[in-house]
Parts: sequence; C-alpha cells; structure tokens
Amino acid sequence: MKTVFRIAKTELRTLFYSPIAWFLLIAFLVQCGMAYIAGLDSNARTQEMGGMGLEYMTRLTDRIFASKGGVYSVVMQTLYLYIPLLTMGLISREVNNGTIKLLYSSPVKVSEIVFGKFLAMMVYNLLMILILGIFIADALVHVNHADAGMLLSASLGFYLLLCAYSAIGLFMSSLTSYQIVAAVCTFIMIGVLTYIGTLWQGIAFVRDLTYFLSLSGRTEKMLGGLITSKDLIYFVMIIYIFLGLSIFKLKAGRESKPFAVIAGRYATIITSALAIGYITSRPALVAYYDATANKSRTLTPNAQHIIKELGDTPLEVTAYNNMLGQFYYFGAEEYRNMDIARWEPYMRFKDNIDLQYVQYYDSVLDNPGMMRFYPGKDLQEVATQRAKGMGLKISQFKTPAEIRKVMDLRPEGNRYVMQLKYKDRVTLLRVFDDQAQWPGETEVTAALKRLLQAKIPKVAFLTGNLERSIEKTGEREYNTLTKRNSFRYALVNQGFDVDTVSLEYPGVPADISTLVIADPKTDLSGIALQRIRRYIDNGGNLLIAGEPGKQAVLNPMLQQLGVQLMDGTVAQPSKDMTPDVALPLMTATAAGFSKTLAKAFKDSVVISMPGAAGLSYSDSIFQVKPLLVTDAGKSWVKKDKLVADSADILYNPANGDEKIAVTTAVALTRKVHDREQRIVVAGDADFLSNSELSRYDVKTANFSFNTALFSWLSYGEFPIDTFRPDAKDTRVSISSDKVELLKIFYLWVLPGVLIAFATILLIRRKRK
Repeated sequence: MKTVFRIAKTELRTLFYSPIAWFLLIAFLVQCGMAYIAGLDSNARTQEMGGMGLEYMTRLTDRIFASKGGVYSVVMQTLYLYIPLLTMGLISREVNNGTIKLLYSSPVKVSEIVFGKFLAMMVYNLLMILILGIFIADALVHVNHADAGMLLSASLGFYLLLCAYSAIGLFMSSLTSYQIVAAVCTFIMIGVLTYIGTLWQGIAFVRDLTYFLSLSGRTEKMLGGLITSKDLIYFVMIIYIFLGLSIFKLKAGRESKPFAVIAGRYATIITSALAIGYITSRPALVAYYDATANKSRTLTPNAQHIIKELGDTPLEVTAYNNMLGQFYYFGAEEYRNMDIARWEPYMRFKDNIDLQYVQYYDSVLDNPGMMRFYPGKDLQEVATQRAKGMGLKISQFKTPAEIRKVMDLRPEGNRYVMQLKYKDRVTLLRVFDDQAQWPGETEVTAALKRLLQAKIPKVAFLTGNLERSIEKTGEREYNTLTKRNSFRYALVNQGFDVDTVSLEYPGVPADISTLVIADPKTDLSGIALQRIRRYIDNGGNLLIAGEPGKQAVLNPMLQQLGVQLMDGTVAQPSKDMTPDVALPLMTATAAGFSKTLAKAFKDSVVISMPGAAGLSYSDSIFQVKPLLVTDAGKSWVKKDKLVADSADILYNPANGDEKIAVTTAVALTRKVHDREQRIVVAGDADFLSNSELSRYDVKTANFSFNTALFSWLSYGEFPIDTFRPDAKDTRVSISSDKVELLKIFYLWVLPGVLIAFATILLIRRKRK
C-alpha cells in the first residue's frame, strides 16, 4: 500500500503543478456557485413578495439542488467534460515521457501503478465534493429545516459518478500515447455507457445486461435521497471493469502472451462484473436506505403493512397492452425496464411480484375517431400498418377474437389495464387520463388490499325515482365519482365496488356497506320508504343528498333522522361564481375525516355546492354534527325563487330571507349492534356531480371531501391513507440583499482566492 500511496502522491503533485487542475476546480466552483445562488435568490425573492408564491415554496432542498436547474442538475450536464481533461495524461504521459519503461523495469507492480493513479483521482474528486460541501453547508444555514440526508445521499452519488468517469478515463489513457485522443475516447465511452441502456431492449436477456451497464439515471435515486445496493454495486463494478482492463492492458505491454490469453483476461473482467451486477440487481438481493428527512422515497406505513400481509405468496401482475391504445408504451417490450422501475417501490417490500404482458390489438373505444385517419381500412389492416411502422410483427399481437377468449376488455375501453392475481382472487389496476397517468401509491395499495379482503365495501346507489345516474356522463350525473375507469379518484379506482339498487324488489341487499339516495325527483313509494326505514333501523350506513324544491320528497324519510331540508335556497353572491353556488366551510368534524381535509381546513378551503338547501336538525336517537356551514356574513337563505342568471341577487328580509350561518351537510352517528352507524345528509346533490369534479379550482376541495365522506362511511377501509406530512424546508432565512453579498463571495472572492493561491504555487514551482 505504501507504493500505491507514493504513486498517488506523485500523481497529485503532477496534477496540481499544472494549470488544468486548478482551472477545472475554479470553473467547478463558479458553476456550482451560479446554480446555488440562482436557486437561493429565486426563493428569497418569492418569500419577500409573499402572496400566492408562498404556496409553491415547498421542498426547497430538492428544488435548489436536485431539480431541473438545481446545483446537481446543472453540474452534471457538463461533468463529463471535466474528468477526461484530467485523466487523459494519467498513463499516456508516462508513455510519452518514456517513464513507463522505468516503471516496468522497477519492482513496482502494474496493479500498484493503476491503483495509485486512480487513488490520486479519488482525492481530486473529493476536493470537488468539498467544493459542493461549501454550498451544502450554506444551505443547512440558510434553508430552514434543509434535508441534510438528501444532500449527503446526492453527494455520495455525485462522488461515485466522478470516480466511475475517472476509471474510464484512466483506461482510455492506457490505450494511446496521445492525450487528446485519450480524452476524446473517454468522451465517447461515457456516451456509449450513457446510451447503451436504450439498445437491444427488445431482447430480454440482452436488455437486462445493457440496462445494467447504462450510466443514464444511475445517480437519479441518490440525488433524490434513496441509496440502493444495486446502484452502489454498479459504480463499483464499472470501476472494477475499467481498472481491471487498465491493469491487463499495461501487463500486455510488459508480457508476451497469445491473443487468446489477453482476450480471455478482458472477457473474464467484463463477464464477472456483468454476472455480479445482474445477480445483485435481482429484487430479493437489493437493499435500500432512504436518507430523506420525510422518508419520501419509501412507501407509507399503511402501504407497507398491506404488502406485508401478502406474505410469501407470489403476486402476478398481467398487463393487457393494446397496440392501438394511447398507453401502449407502458407495456412495450423496449420499455420493459421502465415498467420494472415503476414497480420497484413495491418490489422493495415484496420481491416475488411477477410481471407478465399480453400484447393485443383491438378498437380503441375511448378514441373512436382514430379510424378516420385510415380511410377504407379495417381494424386488422390498421394494426398491421402500425405494427410495421413500429418495426414489429403483427403475429406478436393477439387478434380481437383471441384476446376476448382470454379476457373481454371492452368494459375497460380496451385501454391499458393490469390484472393483479393473488391466490384465487383477482382485481384490476388502471392507468388514468391525468398528468401522472400511472396509478399512485393509493391506487396500487387499494388494489392489493382488495386481494386480501373477502368482503369489499360496496356502495349502492338507489334507482327508480329519477335519481342521479352512475352510468351517465352529463353534468349533474355521478359517473365520474363512481365508475369512470379513467378517473383516478373514482370509487372503483379507490377500492370500492359500486352498484345500483331498486327498492321495489327484494329490498336493500345485505352485502352493501353504504346506500346512497341522491336527489330523487319523484315521491318514494311506501314500500321503498318502509325498506329504507328498516335499513336504517338495522344500522346501515347511508348518504342522502337533496336539492332545493325536493323537501316534500325527502323530508318524510329524513324525519326519522331528526333532520329536515329547509325551505328556500342558499344564496352567496361572489365575483367568480353564480349567486346560487354556496361555498360552505368545513367544520372540525369534517376536517377529522382525513389528513388531507385537515390541511384544507387550516387553509379555509371551501366546498362548492350549486343550488343548496339548508338543513335544520336536532339530536334524537342520533348524535348530529355539522360538516359544512356557510359564512353568515356572505350568505343567506333566499325563500323565494332564486334565478341565477338574472340581475344581482340581493338580501331581502321582507321576502323572508334569513341571513344566518347555514348548515348544508351533517353527519349522524349512533351505536347499533356494537357498531357505529354512520349517516351523512347534504342539502345539495351537485357537489358529487360530474361537473363539480371537473372544476379545477384550487379554492375548492370537492375531490378530497367526497373521497373522505366515503372513507368515513366505510370506516376508513378505503381509500388507503397514504398521506405524507408536508416537507419542512419551505422557507429560507436570508434576504435577497444578503444573497447578493453571498453572490460576490462565492462568484468573485472565493474563486479569486483560489486563482491567487494557484498562481503563487505555479510561479514558485516554475522558479524551482
């Protein structure tokens, strides 16, 4: 080891007695400083301006360092330019100067030469990390609650990448006596290793090997705060490959061996590294460490618990992939490793998840207009043409008739869908028409829990009196809330079963968990009322949503609960909404239904209820608590007819208008058969409608409120609570004026000190 250290010391002296090493350090310092100051200054100014911008000041550690435009992101775009300029002379310089012959003739081992020079580069790389450490230390001071774990994890990934580049550069330097050629070859090899993961992805075994060799994205997890054993081993293997190749290359110049022996040595190094990398990247052998403060790179405890309940029994995930569908790329052969990466957070806790794929083609029911782009052609001809254009064979895909024998996917719109099978149970997991597209932790764990439960909460919607429909897509209907497959927050995608029920037949089925009566427009029959009363008496959970003008229809049934729909309509004029849209605030009771609602409650977020009636109530056999209450200063009960598109709606006591805080939704509870019966009554049915769930208004929380209602009615079984606490690094403790002082220090003073020190050192060296 003494020889290795001596060679490393000599190499470092050579490095720092040349301007290039100092120039790169100074350039690296300035580049890091510019990126860091830009991020810090942006957040400091946003904080000083206040207003809406403060809502977006979250996870500042990640934004300043790891996001696009952050310190690590900016530096890594040019990092491949730094190392080749340093490594190009490691070996080629010895060849040029003739000193390589002295080394060969000395008792120094070739491996000691290689390790010594690589150790020198490791020390230089450590200096670059120390420069990054200056800005990390500054962030720990000036970003409140900065995520130190994430920063240290990112620094480790950055250092390993530097060392991998150094090993590549060292090998390239051993191939030629021309330093420029060595640098160019290093650029090329880094490029090859970056893009090799995109090659031959259609061949399963080759795909795994090329994906393992790929440098692209290898630091992504560590930059985000997640350290995995397979990433650590990858960098070790890359260093092992190129240092091993360097040793054998130098030995080849010292020995006379047959070509087969030399080639065998190289093949042994590469093969052994690939074998180790392939084996250690198997899910069962991968270890993880989440260094983030909030454990944001790990599944939430509820999700982990559900996966643990699956035990050792394999989980089969079969993806049905329509070549003509818009989500074909999720299951395409060449993107298979990306799909594995999407499942990796779950494989971390269950390593025997078996991913299978069924490729087929069929009409795209959610995009029937596609066929107009292929005039005169039938479905098979279109599929054949598209397959040829993608470089595929139509024989790889099942025909519509063949896929329907396996599974009829027409109810799913022939969209990309995954069937999860555990023991003898199956359930579906879908992708969605939103920005994220892929099912999140909530949807995946809901599907997994469905596989574990013998009885799934079933929400039944009453029919027979012109109630809101779960099948129709009109503005006032309930298809989005309940059965729309492509909508992430639909009940069917959150774990529930959804059905309809008519009370004119046997009655309320015994297997339902919640009965929904949504805005019946005709009087309920005596038989229906009798069966609803019996359902309530037996302790059944219930959601009743009424509308102004429907008091005569619902009040006879509500009388049993001690709740009544008040006469009139809640009026609440505002500049953004029509005056018939009530915007009640949540009570503490409603906020307790979910952690998401608790956050919305603190922010005074409202629920939009177009055309709402007030509720009067009193405790009877039920304990009644208000859920939604309007602001008495902004709303009132208008007793006469409210015409939303007429002139300004004015408060008029002479017409019986009452300016009071109006309750528009209540929760009722009581103990029945050692179980808490839960009932919700709302004076509006539109807050659950398709139109309100299509309203992208940051000021309303209908999404969260509706989901929380059904969660409460199902005793929290679904949806799965995967709520994460907000990150604490949401503010900086520095003003923009002081950031300007830091800018001068980091971009002028500190580089100036380094330039002065390097100049003095180099001048003194030249004099000697």
